[in-house]
Amino acid sequence: MNSKPWVILIASLPTQNASGRMRIWRGLKALGCAVLRDGVYLLPNRPDFLLSLRYYSDEVAAGGGTAHILQIDGTDEIQQKTFESLFDRSADYANLLSNIEQFDHDHQDIGKLQKQLNRLRKDFEALVSLDFFPGAARDQAASALEQLEYILHDTLCPDEPRAAKRSIKLLNRDDYQGRTWASRHRPKIDRLASAWLIRRFIDNEARFIWLANIADCPANTLGFDFDGAAFTHIDAKVTYEVLQASFGLAQNAGLNRIGAIVHYLDVGGIAVPEAAGLEALIAGMRQTWSDDDDLLSEAEKIFDAFYQAFSGTDL
Repeated sequence: MNSKPWVILIASLPTQNASGRMRIWRGLKALGCAVLRDGVYLLPNRPDFLLSLRYYSDEVAAGGGTAHILQIDGTDEIQQKTFESLFDRSADYANLLSNIEQFDHDHQDIGKLQKQLNRLRKDFEALVSLDFFPGAARDQAASALEQLEYILHDTLCPDEPRAAKRSIKLLNRDDYQGRTWASRHRPKIDRLASAWLIRRFIDNEARFIWLANIADCPANTLGFDFDGAAFTHIDAKVTYEVLQASFGLAQNAGLNRIGAIVHYLDVGGIAVPEAAGLEALIAGMRQTWSDDDDLLSEAEKIFDAFYQAFSGTDL
């Protein structure tokens, strides 16, 4: 951790360079800077923020102005708390909560409902990206958004399973070896990640079948990620997380990082930086491979890479 917790940009542009001043001000606002006074901008001292402030410092100089970057301490705990309070996003989260509460659940246009929900999710993501000292307000907004997504689940995602209300029992992996596992065809993020988790950490000899109709699921298979399956959503957990908990894998940090991405992409909630990249990769692979076994084979390579990056451990 940097010994100087704060970084300040002190910038001054000629008054006649109005367009340059506006462009730089907008950029610094988008970065999440707190304004101590006109031309003095504060951020936590993090490498990416320092790099961004250097960029804007160069912009100021190119526009004929002067700029200085200082790395500073909070003089004491009171000063530290004062600086942190400048980044309090509680009012923004309150506005978001108000919009969530005013959501028109009864609207009949599914496309419009999805668009409105996506807008709320993006607003939440934007807030999270600027929330450098998260607290209860962020958790409250995340919970409210997740609850809204749950309420709209059947309308927007009629083919996705509903979360069951039951406890999760710890299972013995030795009893689940060499099994056939079944899920819905054309798997998306939760099914693909769950299948990867099964093959890599639960049942190395697992075979998978992909069902066009879950009613055709053979009695001797282990179903996952559909209503009535042996492993599916339970309470706030998606299928991947249920499998983790069921087989004693919930303490694996690398798997937890992947689980956070899967949870966000499948049911929403707290944004994860890597989610957008994985979502794009999965979308591209689903368009490229029409055979579900081939799709899983390619997805496994991606999850292997994520796991190694997150844990530093080879599979």
